Amino acid sequence: MSEEVYGPERAQRLVALLRALAARIEELDRAGRLLDAAPEIQKLLGNARSELFHYEVRSTYDTPDVAENRRIVDDAIGGGEFSLDDPDEDEPWRSGGRGDRKA
Repeated sequence: MSEEVYGPERAQRLVALLRALAARIEELDRAGRLLDAAPEIQKLLGNARSELFHYEVRSTYDTPDVAENRRIVDDAIGGGEFSLDDPDEDEPWRSGGRGDRKA
């Protein structure tokens, strides 16, 4: 599996990590040691935060194929070299506009 894609197995591990963090916080709270365990909680929170960041970034990552398809579609709907926004442009599909036409 590519490092750039956040797969279902890794997502399941993230859910387990978050549940373990919640369980540990509840356990420390019941024992009255919540604030005494601040360094441990900080470490657990850091691990969870890091993994959540990777999930957020990589779950929205476009694979190279998807990125290329998106680029092609964007070019086709106006993200290319010409613009349909110029009201003086009679033939916007020509890359140089009016300058390309022969009089």
